Amino acid sequence: MTEKPNYYAIIPAHVRYADITPNAKLLYAEITSFLQMNGVCFATNRYFSKLYGKNKVTISRWIKELRDGGFIKVTFTYKEGTKEIDNRYIEICHDGISKIERKVLTKMLKNNNTSNNTTSNNITIKEKFISEVMSFDYPKSMLEDFINYWTEGKKKMRFQKQSTFEIKLRLLRWAKNENKWNKTKPTMSKLDSQINAWQEAKKLI
Repeated sequence: MTEKPNYYAIIPAHVRYADITPNAKLLYAEITSFLQMNGVCFATNRYFSKLYGKNKVTISRWIKELRDGGFIKVTFTYKEGTKEIDNRYIEICHDGISKIERKVLTKMLKNNNTSNNTTSNNITIKEKFISEVMSFDYPKSMLEDFINYWTEGKKKMRFQKQSTFEIKLRLLRWAKNENKWNKTKPTMSKLDSQINAWQEAKKLI
C-alpha cells in the first residue's frame, strides 16, 4: 500500500459518543487520516492489523461496527470474471455531521496527499479553531454561533485579538450566558395577552 496517513485524524461527536467499542472509534479516526482527495480510503485489513498489532478478524469486527452504525460505507470491486475481491473502498458517511464539521473534514481531506511535514502548515488557524470547538459536547447550533462570533475579522479574527483565549472556558461562559438570556427573554405583556384573548373570543361569536 502506497498511501501515507495524514498528520491529523478526526472523530466527530456523533462517533465519539456512539455505542461502539473505543477501538472502533480509533479505527474511524485512522480511516479519516487516510482519506484521499476523492474521499475514499484504500487501506487494507492487513495494513490495519500490522498497525494495531491485532489479527485481521478483529479489524473486520471493528469495521463491521462502523458500517452497521452507519459511520462508513464499504464497497468492493472484483477481478474480472471472478468473485475474488480486487479492491475495497471505505467512505465516510456524512449523515449527522453539521455543515461546519463537514467543511473542516473536506478541507482536511484536500491535504491528505501532502507529506506530514507540510500538512500542518496547510491547515489554517481558523480550521484548527473550528475543529477544536466542534469537539466539545454542546448543542451544534450554539457551537456554530460561537464560531461565527469569534472568527469574525479580516487580518485578525476576534479570538486572536484577546490577550488570553481558552476555548473550554470561553465555551462554558458562553453556554451560561445563553441560558441566562433564554431565561430573561421578554414574555408577552399583559396588554398583548388581553388582546389575544379578545381576538380568540371574537372567533367564538
